[in-house]
Amino acid sequence: MSLGDEHDGASSTGGGGAGQTRTRLPDSGAGDGYGGVYGGARRPARNSRSLITVVGVVVLLIAAIAFANRSGDGDASSSDAAPDRATAPTAATGVKPVAGKNGTIPSGYARDEQGAQSAAANYAVALGSDGMFKQPTRHDIVRAVHDPAVVEKLLGSLDAAYSGTFLKNVGLNEDGSAPEGLTFVSRTVPVGTKVLEASETGATIEVWCTGLVGLAGEGSTKPVTETWFTITEKLKWVGNDWRIESSSQKEGPTPVNGDNRASTADEIAGAVAGYGGFTYAR
Repeated sequence: MSLGDEHDGASSTGGGGAGQTRTRLPDSGAGDGYGGVYGGARRPARNSRSLITVVGVVVLLIAAIAFANRSGDGDASSSDAAPDRATAPTAATGVKPVAGKNGTIPSGYARDEQGAQSAAANYAVALGSDGMFKQPTRHDIVRAVHDPAVVEKLLGSLDAAYSGTFLKNVGLNEDGSAPEGLTFVSRTVPVGTKVLEASETGATIEVWCTGLVGLAGEGSTKPVTETWFTITEKLKWVGNDWRIESSSQKEGPTPVNGDNRASTADEIAGAVAGYGGFTYAR
């Protein structure tokens, strides 16, 4: 079959085409935390953009480390060579989402372009969650979304990156928990997806995201801020599902700031506690 064939009885042109985005209602469970692997905070200075490369063939850029260290420069490869694809309206469709789950992460994506875009968007959400800051849940997330061939080496690199010193610099305790009285916020929210290339065995997908990151609460020295970034995920069809083979991140596109009043620390903490995060993003 070719990517773009009908998906569960609904044609891809009816809503599963490239560039089309659907948003499912969020779970009531906690999906908050810090902008882990793909998240990161908007830094006040331009020279604060920092990306860290981990593990040879698997490139995972941890923007959270940029937030903690606030130094360095980095840039991911551009996608200027993306194929010319018509922009589709961002309307929901009748195509059924996946029914399965790998732990808490949706699984069982269709072997077509829409399935690859859905997988990439949902993997970005999972990798941008607070679970990445605690070793047990980090291991579960990485195993659930990556090609098994790259998992073990990647886990070693990530465990070294999320060191006690790094967590302390972020403002967390050594076990990844937030200090008493503060709420750790990390959410990556996909805005849209774009197919750069796709076949039955692999796909390269860009996911344009916004994120929230920081510590909410009175006395926080790292207040919750927003960031905009684009993740490029190289996916491979493994074990009847899409899995990440490698990934990279670059800053933007970033819209002009609005005139919204910044909320108080208590308001942000209340919002994080009251609004569940997404478990199915497209």
